[in-house]
Amino acid sequence: MLNFRRSSERGYADHGWLKSFHSFSFANYFDPAHMGWGNLRVINEDRIAPGTGFGTHGHRDMEIISYVLSGNLAHQDSMGNVKGIPPGDVQRMSAGSGVRHSEFNHAKGEQTHFLQIWIEPNVTGIDPGYEQKAVPQSAKRGQLALLAAPTVEAQTVPHAVSIHADARMYAGLFDGSENATLPLDPARKAYVFLVRGALQVNGQTLNAGDAAFLEAESSLALNEGRDAEVLVFDLAP
Repeated sequence: MLNFRRSSERGYADHGWLKSFHSFSFANYFDPAHMGWGNLRVINEDRIAPGTGFGTHGHRDMEIISYVLSGNLAHQDSMGNVKGIPPGDVQRMSAGSGVRHSEFNHAKGEQTHFLQIWIEPNVTGIDPGYEQKAVPQSAKRGQLALLAAPTVEAQTVPHAVSIHADARMYAGLFDGSENATLPLDPARKAYVFLVRGALQVNGQTLNAGDAAFLEAESSLALNEGRDAEVLVFDLAP
């Protein structure tokens, strides 16, 4: 089964300093038909104005992944991490028993555009944790690069972060004749989010901001890309 949700159908919030599209219910946006997919709970496409950001706030028992598309995201947390997250990096924060952090755009005259992704963990109450890796463009060019996975699997891939969740996150860049196929377990769920460009997903065209929901499918085929950047999630049912 393959269903789609177009970019224009997402929730939207304009806070002035922050413009955010919500793929699933979040904050003041509530849609009972879109509370998540499998153990994927949040994908927010955020644009932060220069000199602004999220003040210190708390999380617990959630795997939070940041994927920066342009600009630079400044991160500071109660674990002592003070980091800048540039485009091409993947960052994972395990909230566990509780963590506080802030995220800012300190650049002058440049918006920070990033995806904030929440995945429900398969363990709770653990010590908070942080990990950040640089992902080379070559690893994503014309193929799907594993960016996040359970620890044993992530440790075999230099640019993958470990998550405490039964899930995997991939990213790929596709243009022209470049294509990829990913085997799927029909008992699991998969989710495809097109970051930019256009791309065919199992024969159907997605444009930037569109998403595909897959269930009881045995494979995922990506082709006919036009300057496409895509995220793919393999998820617990």
